[in-house]
Amino acid sequence: MAFTVVRFNLIDPEATPVTHAARYRAALEMAAYADEHSVDTVRTEEHHGVANSWLPSPFTFAGAVFGATRRIAVTVSAIIGPLHDPLRLAEDIAVLDLLSAGRLVTVAGIGYRPEEYERAGVEWRRRGRLQDELLETLLTAWTGEPFPYRGRTVRVTPRPYTRPHPLLLVGGGSRAAARRAARLGLPFFPSAHLPELEAYYHRQREAYGTQGYCVMPAARTPLLHVSEDPERAWALHGEHLLHEARTYASWQSKDIRSAVRSAATTVAELRAEGVYRILTPQALAARDADSLVLHPLCGGMPVEEGWRSLRLFCSALRTPTAPARG
Repeated sequence: MAFTVVRFNLIDPEATPVTHAARYRAALEMAAYADEHSVDTVRTEEHHGVANSWLPSPFTFAGAVFGATRRIAVTVSAIIGPLHDPLRLAEDIAVLDLLSAGRLVTVAGIGYRPEEYERAGVEWRRRGRLQDELLETLLTAWTGEPFPYRGRTVRVTPRPYTRPHPLLLVGGGSRAAARRAARLGLPFFPSAHLPELEAYYHRQREAYGTQGYCVMPAARTPLLHVSEDPERAWALHGEHLLHEARTYASWQSKDIRSAVRSAATTVAELRAEGVYRILTPQALAARDADSLVLHPLCGGMPVEEGWRSLRLFCSALRTPTAPARG
């Protein structure tokens, strides 16, 4: 059975404070609906200073989702680790882990937008060292014991709910990220389908004598929208999908590898490419995939259309598929 994801980044290029507040409320209501209909996780992410209001505060959003749900996990994929104060982040994750009884999953990456570092006053060239410090501090802080930190002794409380610590993965598409995960005995979350990097991670893990595993994206993991009439949906809403695809692509250098990177410049190209797909409920139910990622409010998608997509998605997941013939 496929692992199911509902993704939210709350972008809206046409938003006003009133309409954006309504979009945030709708996302929480959708998360509650997904919780009631056996979706596995809500996924969100972190970006700063984007003109279309891409979500900058994933943990605040995660806390609101936990307050509206009882079962579903929230995966923050990913935070930009070096932009966070390590002690405060340890506290925030511990509190969310307690509030949710262990439903928070955090993927820590280092980002790929120098302008986000400049905005935060953090040196881009120090990002690797800062990421090392962040991860090491989190793992030590969550023991609840005093420890040395930047020349002084500190202690972080409360202790998290999850033992030995909240689920923390290292994200990235580089050997440095794989080595970092292996050295610390943390799971590795590659940014794309990169079998050679997975193999490198395991070699490094064996060399360090640590335990861990790799959460590898499939070779193709499209972002989905569900409609009874995909032709009509592409005609009416394809520009929303394209807006997000073009925004994300504008941040990517040639060296960045991503499972959802698009080269499309038109809706027709985006549709042909397959990174974003609009499926009928029947096609979704018949789809053989390890994971299914619904993006109901993609790129400023109208809220009512997002609701239709989510309801069809959840309905299709409950529909048994006919056995294959031939």
